[in-house]
Amino acid sequence: MEPSTASRTAAEDGSSEGDTSLRAVLAQRDFRRYAGARFVATITWQMLGVAVGWQVYDLTRDPLDLGLIGLAQFLPFLALVLPGGQVADRHDRRAVLIAAYATEVVAVLVLLAFTLSGSRETWPVFLAMGLVGAGRAFWMPTGQAMVVNLVPTPLFPRAAAFNATLFQLAMIAGPAVGGVLYALGESSSGAGAVWVYGTALALLALVIGSLLRVRPVRPPPTTAPHSWHELSAGLRFVLSRKPVLGAISLDLFAVLFGGATALLPMFAADILHVGPEGLGLLRAAPGVGAAITAVSLARRPIARHAGRWMFGGVAVFGAATVVFGASTSFWLSFAALLCVGAGDMVSVFVRHLLVQLETPDAIRGRVSSVSALFIGASNELGEFESGLTASWWGPVPAVVVGGFACLGVVGVYLRLFPELRRLDRFPDPARD
Repeated sequence: MEPSTASRTAAEDGSSEGDTSLRAVLAQRDFRRYAGARFVATITWQMLGVAVGWQVYDLTRDPLDLGLIGLAQFLPFLALVLPGGQVADRHDRRAVLIAAYATEVVAVLVLLAFTLSGSRETWPVFLAMGLVGAGRAFWMPTGQAMVVNLVPTPLFPRAAAFNATLFQLAMIAGPAVGGVLYALGESSSGAGAVWVYGTALALLALVIGSLLRVRPVRPPPTTAPHSWHELSAGLRFVLSRKPVLGAISLDLFAVLFGGATALLPMFAADILHVGPEGLGLLRAAPGVGAAITAVSLARRPIARHAGRWMFGGVAVFGAATVVFGASTSFWLSFAALLCVGAGDMVSVFVRHLLVQLETPDAIRGRVSSVSALFIGASNELGEFESGLTASWWGPVPAVVVGGFACLGVVGVYLRLFPELRRLDRFPDPARD
């Protein structure tokens, strides 16, 4: 039998199969290259989030437009994410990632052209965000399915925690760098967005170059024809696993109601009275809290009472959102967002390990696409919900009510999914 990609990688890198330390994880060359590319890509998207949000709100002063940024990403994502998972299960996952990131390059070029044109019409921004959503529909499930192929199975929990740590560090650095670049560009040439978008293009070139150095990752071959039955295999799998369904749908409703990211430009400008630098810090705050938590999880991964940890993390997320919405102090708001990130990191860690370990590799891309669909709905559709409710009620009631709704979801799910509540240890890796 031909050894798996992970086994070959382990053998070539000389890591001991019994060594599950973080050093053994970092000995995997392809994983290092992939994780570094993802780190730089995440910095890029966070920079863009600051620039696009500030630019659009500065042009229109309408919170609904902030919500439409999320909706523009979600609609193509919704249409393409299930096919994206099928593609990840049939083709070289590295090549799929490169093609998806190339799509994101086109999106940034549209943003740059829009800014240089001096237009005040926002439809080109929504077009660019649609391209971002289309690219994400492919790189998100593919990236989630790929990590387990790059490291031996015993190393996967630490690899996942390390990957999450890098992700959260990027969530810290990206918004801060984006805010500073925007402010510097505005002060020197009045073109802050141009500075951000130009830097984003350079970073995406680095991402694609790094991925080109990762070995191809081909899933198990299949002769099954393309069909709705095959396309929906991931959805059927998730519906048949109550703990998995509970974990990813809990995240969906919690962030759908409790997410406040889309309204941060409005809070920064009109409530906390800080500029793009302050907005960058606010967007970085959840990443700081999540990174601290991720470092702890990388050193001591959750081994027992996984279900309780997940519910506890979501409850902290909701409570901290309420505090953020009611705050008029920048530093109290910053501290609340730290707690938002910490709670979210715990639930993300449990959900990611549960989904990946329960899923056979032959359908891992399609299951990851279902998970990505839920996550995308919670993030981008949640941004639209935030913008819509803020246009109705104002930003403060929208965020406070959303935080309490998140806590209500926790209470309902504790009763609906007792299997998830009672989940103790993570399952052994699924076999094909």
